[in-house]
Amino acid sequence: MYTILVHISNQEPVKIDVDDIPSPQDTCIVGKNPRLRTDSEVTWLEDGVTTVIFPWWRVNFVQILPTGEEQIEFELPYRDD
Repeated sequence: MYTILVHISNQEPVKIDVDDIPSPQDTCIVGKNPRLRTDSEVTWLEDGVTTVIFPWWRVNFVQILPTGEEQIEFELPYRDD
């Protein structure tokens, strides 16, 4: 399970849970548990909506959010003593 942030044209980004990372061959993104970036409810969705489908032509870009299990390390440009 992955959590992604979908940036939709003329809307606030929506955070959703997906089973697999969307591929370029997909025609849409299907996700569960839609919520705003702050984990609050999406105001333009009806109450009780648990699954959403976004067509690719409405999506500007997608961010794949790290899970708590992943450790992201960056090479520092300076010495860290």
